[in-house]
Amino acid sequence: MNNIVIEYLRQVVIDFWDTLSTMSPYLLFGFLVSGVLSIFLSQRLVERHLGGRGIWPVIKASLFGVPLPLCSCGVIPVSMSLRKHGANKAATISFLLSTPQTGVDSIFVTFSLLGLTFAIFRPLAAFATGVIGGELVDIFDRDTENKPEPAPENSQTHQCCCEKEKIYNKIIAALKHALVVLPRDIGKAMLIGLLVAAFISALVPEGFFAEKLGTGIFAMVVMMLLGIPVYVCATASVPVAAALIAKGVTPGAAMVFLMTGPATNAASFFTIWKMLGPRTAVIYLVTVAGCALAAGLFLDYIIGAAPQAVIEHHHEMIPLSVRLICTVILLGVLAFAAFRSKRDEEEPPGAKPN
Repeated sequence: MNNIVIEYLRQVVIDFWDTLSTMSPYLLFGFLVSGVLSIFLSQRLVERHLGGRGIWPVIKASLFGVPLPLCSCGVIPVSMSLRKHGANKAATISFLLSTPQTGVDSIFVTFSLLGLTFAIFRPLAAFATGVIGGELVDIFDRDTENKPEPAPENSQTHQCCCEKEKIYNKIIAALKHALVVLPRDIGKAMLIGLLVAAFISALVPEGFFAEKLGTGIFAMVVMMLLGIPVYVCATASVPVAAALIAKGVTPGAAMVFLMTGPATNAASFFTIWKMLGPRTAVIYLVTVAGCALAAGLFLDYIIGAAPQAVIEHHHEMIPLSVRLICTVILLGVLAFAAFRSKRDEEEPPGAKPN
């Protein structure tokens, strides 16, 4: 009995390390790209484009949201700030729907573990979900009051800031976001997702989910019911989806989990209910569920329901030595981000750094 447990634990460790080493080069690159985006896609720039009526604010809100690495909880305060600064209700929901489903970092991780098809299909599905949800809100729950337009920037302040802003400071800010802020925000959830994926790989027999759930709409509904109430970040959901596919879940059912897990959870739903109203909250939930099922069915239709159709070993393009170095660097980045976060929490307000 002890030997069996030890063997299972050994397999868990092996699967955990294999998945981590596969995704680490892509994740590090995604972190760096996200850091650059954090400098050029400022919140003020986003706010400026999301006011007014019509479909364009909705489209722009969804486009803004796709590359941003914000989870379903982190996107709430950002979207409420957009709303406060002039974004209409439809654009706010569009941003809320598209943003948590994917991000630059999760796109690269998706490519590394699930292949090019998923890496392209996932952001397109997120964009479509945002546009559809925003338009439904615009039709059925349009703003009844005129929201204030974003306040124009003070030209003197802007000029002053431009004079003080140096390229060096921008590089430091981008690196801080890429190597501290983002790893701190998703690191814990990502490691938990890797552990869940490793346990699934080690403990679940081959073909288990295909035998129990089948390959049709029922499996997608199960994945949807699993994904909607729980919190899973866009990056952490990828290794779990890869493990599920390896054990017999269809690519379409895995896509349903990849969409509903990051896009919704109980906390975000009730926050939207309180801040934007019950009708908008219901539209938000129905849009996620409906678009996820539609995307899952369409994905299975275009690539087939066979798991081997999407399990592509792109990591083999990267030498083993490079993957090992990237894994060590990634673990160091996550540890440093966790240390900085803990130190910032323990440091009393107003304390000066040493």
